[in-house]
Amino acid sequence: MAAADVDAAPRFGTELKDAFKPVNAWVSNGISWLEDQQQFYRERAIIEKEYSTKLSALAKRYFEKKAKRASGLSVGDTPSLTPGSLESASLTTWTAQLFTVETVASEHDRYSTELQSQIAEPLKNLGLQYEELRRSHVEYAAKLERERDISYSDLRKTKGRYDAACQEVENKRKKTESSFDHGKSKAQSAYQQQMAEMKNIKNTYLISINVSNQLKQRYYHEYVPELLDSLQDLAETRVNQMNALWSHANAIETATLSRSADHLQHLASEIPRNEPYLDSSMFVQHNVSHWQEPSDLVFEPSPVWLDDSAMATDEIAKIYLRNVLGKSKSQLRELKQEADKKRRDVDNIARLRQNVRAGKEKRDEVEVVRGLFSMQEDLHQVERQRLTAEVESQTIISTVGDLSLGAQNHHFKPETFKIPTNCDLCGDRIWGLSAKGFDCQQCGYTCHKQCELKVPAECPGEQSKEERKKLKAERQAASKVVQPASNGGLPENVAELPDLSRNNTMDTLSSGYAATASRSVTGRSLHDDGPAEVSAENAPPKVKPAVGARRNRIVAPPPTQYVSEVNTNSPDPLHLSAASSERKGRMVFPFQASNEGEISVSEDDEVIITERDDGSGWTAVRCGEAAGLVPTTYLEEVPEVPAKHSLGADRPMSSYSSSTTSLAGSIHSGAGGASSAAANSKKKGPAVAPRRGAKKVKYVEAMYDYEARSDAEWTMSEGERFVCVNRDTGDGWADVEKGGVVKSVPANYVQDL
Repeated sequence: MAAADVDAAPRFGTELKDAFKPVNAWVSNGISWLEDQQQFYRERAIIEKEYSTKLSALAKRYFEKKAKRASGLSVGDTPSLTPGSLESASLTTWTAQLFTVETVASEHDRYSTELQSQIAEPLKNLGLQYEELRRSHVEYAAKLERERDISYSDLRKTKGRYDAACQEVENKRKKTESSFDHGKSKAQSAYQQQMAEMKNIKNTYLISINVSNQLKQRYYHEYVPELLDSLQDLAETRVNQMNALWSHANAIETATLSRSADHLQHLASEIPRNEPYLDSSMFVQHNVSHWQEPSDLVFEPSPVWLDDSAMATDEIAKIYLRNVLGKSKSQLRELKQEADKKRRDVDNIARLRQNVRAGKEKRDEVEVVRGLFSMQEDLHQVERQRLTAEVESQTIISTVGDLSLGAQNHHFKPETFKIPTNCDLCGDRIWGLSAKGFDCQQCGYTCHKQCELKVPAECPGEQSKEERKKLKAERQAASKVVQPASNGGLPENVAELPDLSRNNTMDTLSSGYAATASRSVTGRSLHDDGPAEVSAENAPPKVKPAVGARRNRIVAPPPTQYVSEVNTNSPDPLHLSAASSERKGRMVFPFQASNEGEISVSEDDEVIITERDDGSGWTAVRCGEAAGLVPTTYLEEVPEVPAKHSLGADRPMSSYSSSTTSLAGSIHSGAGGASSAAANSKKKGPAVAPRRGAKKVKYVEAMYDYEARSDAEWTMSEGERFVCVNRDTGDGWADVEKGGVVKSVPANYVQDL
């Protein structure tokens, strides 16, 4: 055949856009047809022994089968153009062979044996091999489609995160407008931070759009066409294999059937005319249809945040973009080298396949195709990654230029911090047991995973241990999150808060922990003679946090001069000796007994502690002649004072507070003694942990996983159960007990049982 005719052979990837299903069905028909052929030869081997009558019946039966399959084999199951009475080149050749069989009236036993071993079995093996290859194409096509859908899905998720970030910006803005003067600065700071976060998410969304568009372009113009061409090659290879087997069967028949030599010669001349591209040409001719490429994806503004498709280019956004660009460019160099290497491997295998077809290499073409297909799949994976990195880099450079030039990038390495470590960017604690943060190997910069791309590329280079400590202190001082400082100072970008002070208090030494009782903060009054404590009833209402929001807690330990030293040499250092086991205590709140074994006491009653809290949240005391249990959180233990000191002279009066009043609520404007007395008259104790064995104990079950963000919260897993102490404290948190310890969890994360 002339070279010009070969060049004119159609290619499925060029002619049939996004037509994997009909092409796959057509190829499947051709492969399943091999089963008919091998069955034909097996039956023929049997019939050959019975001579011409049964051989004629066999030919007639397969003429009928061919008639049923003619349309599917020629133009597919769903052609766009009806072929009429035309048949494909392969069917025409097959018809000539059936005519030859009708003229053959005699057959030898040797011919029957040769048909079984040299024709039928190879056809069976060929059908199994090609069916396996076809299924590999189907799986790969499904993978391509899943990747395309995942790309679209990821874009929709990114769009959803962008919408959520926009909504949060709007919420922060409204909160800024509605906040009071003392919270205005904090609300404004939160609004600015959320605005910056929204811009980062928006940039990510825009980058994802470009990536999705490029992947979509490759999917319809490269990946699917390559797959269709591969299916076409598979079908044409099958035709070549069929031709070889048919020729071999014809040679056997020629040698054994002398009386049918003329008909067999005609059949031998017909088979080579069945060029593989002839069937493909007919299939393409009857299956060409109008196809329109899907339109490119575009930026969709959030319905709650009016915006355009321009990328954010402020300084904070540039930091994020610079880091993304640096990562993409670094990956791009490696991916290009890897892609070039894999492409060379694919080209080598493709040349080997051509040599096998031309007879220059004696290798199994099916195995060669399998290796080629595997290498092409690996190349596709690397190309996807390279394309993503390239589009990210081009998108950022085209918008803000090459920000990576001159950047002093940190050499971050995933790190699991064994000691408490704060993020140098946001100031929050880095939690986690397995690589939850990053650490610069040169300057010691530490940050969360989510903060990595927000860190400015200003690494000072290799630093000594002392220089790292100094840089750490400077970075923590400049962090954007307000943190309790030992010197009371605040970052420059945070508005000044009212000064804090605490009176000398004595906290309980019990192991029980009530989330609503044993944490107290007293604010310095605006007037020196004003009360130092604000009752829970007069405190401003707490705002219910969103799901997963963190509630600020300030826990102050008792002054060290009022905590007696524990005798570590004692066999039981956590308990007092028998001589000093009766420790004194004072009731901070009144308590009314409601169950057997409890004792009723009044506020300020002095009691003798007969048995300390064992983790249940209850302490055994004696008041006068009566004895029983009282909540540990209602009791203040009075420390022993050495005999040489005067209690009245050396120890100020305790101003213990079990209130969970927030920092803002503890600052009030000079309330007089009358208001303080009114607050004390309404003094009410915190929630009480239920005693073990008490009646009507309520339980709650965790509906979601939650990770504690302070020592006053429980970490819980979905399905975990707790004893309910207080279903909702009014601020979106519930107090629950586990192992005798009471802590808080989000109220909307648990359900009643």
